[in-house]
Amino acid sequence: MFAIYKKELRSYFTSVIGSVFLSVMLIIISLFFFVINLLNMIADFSMALNLNAAAVWVILIFPILTMRIMAEENKQKTDQLLLTSPISVTRIVLGKYLALLSLYCIGIFVTCFYPLIMKLYGPVQMAQSYGSIFGFLLMGGTYIAIGMFISSLTESQVIAAVISFLVNVFTFFMTSLASMIPSDHMTTAFVMAAVVVLIAILSYVVLKNVIVTAIVSVVGIGAVVLVYFRFSSLYDGLITNIMGWFSIVERFKPFTLGIMNITSLVYYLSVIAVFLFLTVTKIRKKSWS
Repeated sequence: MFAIYKKELRSYFTSVIGSVFLSVMLIIISLFFFVINLLNMIADFSMALNLNAAAVWVILIFPILTMRIMAEENKQKTDQLLLTSPISVTRIVLGKYLALLSLYCIGIFVTCFYPLIMKLYGPVQMAQSYGSIFGFLLMGGTYIAIGMFISSLTESQVIAAVISFLVNVFTFFMTSLASMIPSDHMTTAFVMAAVVVLIAILSYVVLKNVIVTAIVSVVGIGAVVLVYFRFSSLYDGLITNIMGWFSIVERFKPFTLGIMNITSLVYYLSVIAVFLFLTVTKIRKKSWS
């Protein structure tokens, strides 16, 4: 695993991708730090990282980092060499993920100096500042895991980048979109049925198993219909609650207040584990076929 980690991390520093990502990330954060904290003399660095400032722009550049990690292997067919190596698929995926996370952590490390710079000129909200940086690290690690999985689905870096970008945009505006959807029971039932279909499609993409896909579809849609006719009250505010609970960016908000939210921490780590597992499963499925 360490050999894979070193190879991937070195490749990002010998190509322009790593430099471009870190440069853009730090330029964005530095710009908001200068405007919000220095010009406006606000002694809370979390204001520069919140979801109305640097965070949204950094979220949108993650596809630059993740687009090639698996897609390039698929295109050049070097994934076959990895699959026949003595290293397990899990170690390969973890090595690649840790390389991406390490590159991101370099940017986070530089960011940690910004509250200290403000400290030279007066008192600073250190809990909020470093809490937001830690939450920013967790949120970024989650988007990296998602982008890595998307990259494993295609041979094209461009397609991987576009899909990752669209997914990131959707997750950012998830709660806003939820408030725009009608809250009547029938609309909620249709939305839940669509979610079941998306889950079934995802299971087919990963497993290539028609039987499993059919079971997921039938059981899921059957449950949606049953709830609609027998327990329709469960649909009251269901879409807003679900999207709010699963929203990646909403989980970031407690950290900007200096709150070490255990629920958000477990959520981020769980999502990372799920998408790494899906990536491993996708690669293993290719080796079986």
